[in-house]
Amino acid sequence: MAVTNWCGVDAIGGIAHTQRDFMSSPSEIKKGVVLLLHGDPWVVTEFQHINPGKGAAFVRTRVKNVKTGKTLEQTIKMSESVELVEVEYRNMQYLYHDATGYTFMDSGTYEQYTMNDEAVAEQGKYLRESLEVVLAMYEGQPIALQLPKKMTFKIAETMPAVKGDTAGGNVTKDAKTDGGFTVRVPLFIKEGEEVIVNTDTGEYVERA
Repeated sequence: MAVTNWCGVDAIGGIAHTQRDFMSSPSEIKKGVVLLLHGDPWVVTEFQHINPGKGAAFVRTRVKNVKTGKTLEQTIKMSESVELVEVEYRNMQYLYHDATGYTFMDSGTYEQYTMNDEAVAEQGKYLRESLEVVLAMYEGQPIALQLPKKMTFKIAETMPAVKGDTAGGNVTKDAKTDGGFTVRVPLFIKEGEEVIVNTDTGEYVERA
């Protein structure tokens, strides 16, 4: 399964990179980034950059408290500054999933780390054995998973286009991938074809 286009801050060549505390623009907010809010570190689990046309642009986020696990929604105006917390990003290889969660191996040191199902959440459906990912580490423990932004999957099951269906525009259909999850694809996509999926949104991007 091919992977391309990393999102967020990644580690390169198995070397850990550290993001230290500093003030930054909300445009830097991505999944796995850790913000200092209300005096505590919060990891970004979801984000959406919004430009309403009228009024100021902002970022809508869902964040999780690294210490307590509490989650909340936070809206940050683009005119504001955010404080990023020191986080180490390390290349990892996904190994397996069991009752304890998802286990990864550091590509440089071969140490293994486990994230529970709740921490990985919806991202788990994209994981495949030996997939190279990036883990955000805080005080020696993994707190967030960064997948390649775009990944390629084979269509395992979908209904064939029916004569008379509109092939143009935004007409789509459900398709089950070899990853076991369903994605909306254009009518012309057939079983056995490969498609590129955006792992941030879960949406079809293009035919591979």
